Amino acid sequence: MKKEDRDFLFHLLETPSPTGFEMRGQQVWADWIKSYAPEVTCDSYGSTWAKLPGKSERIVMLEAHADEIGYMIKHIDDRGFLRIDRVGGSDAATARGRRLTILGDKGSVSGIIGNTAIHLRRDEAGSEKSPAVHDLWVDVGASSAFEVATLGLRVGHPAIYQDGPMELANKRLIGRAIDNRIGSYIIAQVMKRIAAGKKKPAFTLICLNAVQEEIGGNGAMMATYRLKPDLCICLDVTHATDTPGIDPAKFGSVKLGEGPTISHGTANHPHVVKRLIEVANKTKVPVQHEASSRFTGTDTDKIFHSREGVPSALVSLPLRCMHSVVETAHLDDVQHTIDLLTDFVLSLTEKDEFAQKLK
Repeated sequence: MKKEDRDFLFHLLETPSPTGFEMRGQQVWADWIKSYAPEVTCDSYGSTWAKLPGKSERIVMLEAHADEIGYMIKHIDDRGFLRIDRVGGSDAATARGRRLTILGDKGSVSGIIGNTAIHLRRDEAGSEKSPAVHDLWVDVGASSAFEVATLGLRVGHPAIYQDGPMELANKRLIGRAIDNRIGSYIIAQVMKRIAAGKKKPAFTLICLNAVQEEIGGNGAMMATYRLKPDLCICLDVTHATDTPGIDPAKFGSVKLGEGPTISHGTANHPHVVKRLIEVANKTKVPVQHEASSRFTGTDTDKIFHSREGVPSALVSLPLRCMHSVVETAHLDDVQHTIDLLTDFVLSLTEKDEFAQKLK
């Protein structure tokens, strides 16, 4: 990874973008990708996209989501302690003792989620349970509700963990918000490679960085209705199941460092999936396979049934420890995903059709 690409990735990962409050991160993404796309814009809720004209007006859309999980101030008591609620799938079991950045009216405010000392929790029977989210309390250094207000904080302000990205040995990348800011990075890199290449794509390429995936795919649904793509590849993360305590019979077998996954079933159109596999085989990009039964749990579920239907498929990056501050990805998987999506877009011809047909 070149230094300028690493700097862009780390800037994306470090920038707070909790669900419903994504515009800080969207601005970082837009400022970078506008060097490679003649058109960059956003909609009324902040979903942002870049457009690169192809030989035809038919549109292939690459989609990722910009938002990250977090918390929101729900109550401020007379002693200056905050109570919080989830924004997205935040895990209260890992929350105690963590540092927060709260996005207030006067700028960012640091705080901590309290952790009552083990001596005082009186867990003599060894049966202590994980806290409920309403049990968590936040200390921002205030002694009263008035002092909290002087910091520019009120009910409704969002918060994210302070933990930033870092690299471990053997190409491991860890941090919060890899789900799914890594997807935002990947689709931007695909745009960069295709824009710099000698081959003009047959389809116009739109890279969509959608908001509000963590609460149901709202941004993808709105933007897809507006953009009217002819086909779409949705990019998200998936659970790497190669760590202790995870049963592959229940959750499938996905390994870190062995390439992105291609999903099968439900929202995944068989013709688009077939093309992805053909491209991977031809270019020798390693891929893994996942089964999707009732739903994918990603923006793909909101994209494929837009209007009269958008042939779609889900490509996922293996990720350990999802929805934590130590989410772990492999940089080889990142590069392989960039390669696969770039080759897929360039494989398209003006004669390609992905609709099902009766004989």
